[in-house]
Amino acid sequence: MELSVVIPLYNEADGVAELVSRTTNALIQIHKEYEIIMVDDGSTDNTLALLLKIRAKNPLIKVLQLSKNFGHQAAYTAGMHEAKGKYIALMDGDLQDPPEVIVDLYDKIFSEDLDVVYGKRINPPKISRRPILTKSFHKLFKRLSGFPDMDNVGNFSIMNRRALKAILSFQESVRYLPGLRRLIGYQQGFVEYERSPRFSGTSKMRISQLLSLSSDAIFSFSKVPIKICLYLGVIGIIVFFLAGVYTLIAKLMGFALLGWSSTVLAIYFLGSIQLTFMGVIGEYVYRIYKESQKRPLYFVREFHQ
Repeated sequence: MELSVVIPLYNEADGVAELVSRTTNALIQIHKEYEIIMVDDGSTDNTLALLLKIRAKNPLIKVLQLSKNFGHQAAYTAGMHEAKGKYIALMDGDLQDPPEVIVDLYDKIFSEDLDVVYGKRINPPKISRRPILTKSFHKLFKRLSGFPDMDNVGNFSIMNRRALKAILSFQESVRYLPGLRRLIGYQQGFVEYERSPRFSGTSKMRISQLLSLSSDAIFSFSKVPIKICLYLGVIGIIVFFLAGVYTLIAKLMGFALLGWSSTVLAIYFLGSIQLTFMGVIGEYVYRIYKESQKRPLYFVREFHQ
């Protein structure tokens, strides 16, 4: 098997036929030996029924049905475990990542003998809340993670089996695949492309889920949050020390502070720092707890292959 393409789907019934058609046409240009692993992540519409109907006509389409909705990253991981190709491509199922770009990804990884080639978006974000939040997250993750080439980079990529094996060796349950992909090292490159608008409907990932994924990425690949706590603590100590010195001097000079405003402000300041500490440390403790449970990332209901 030359190429496997893993595509997670959640309630994408309106675009399934177009997705399969364009992906198949792109893969035919690469090699006749390929497979498309459609991961149904607990869809509640007729996505699964359409996938099975398409598979009945094309056995190169495989349908991996999860027992419920486990989330974007878990669905990708499930498909990656089942991929048999020499090269494995990852692509979202909303057609914002054009399937035709897989040809460019494959040409680059094959001709330059790379381990990973990922897609890098070059079109500017639209003036709306979701694209601006996504753009801001990528810039923030780039700065906090120490990965300088992670700007405007998502799951859209292709890798060889060595890279796939390395990524699947990670055991954490809270995961961010673009970060893991960068963490493994090896020889990596990128292909620039213009991201398309959704083919149909609206994004099935809510803003709260995007924020949750963003926090997973930042807390998993950066020590900056806990360092911010340290810096705030040092600032609090300095402010408290200076306030104490000022109060002592005021008493020695014979004038006292008027009212309780300074005391209240000091209490609020130190209290807010402590609450920030507790929140950030709580995030890390929660993630430690999640990892200690060692729960499976997903459960497969049926694999139609």
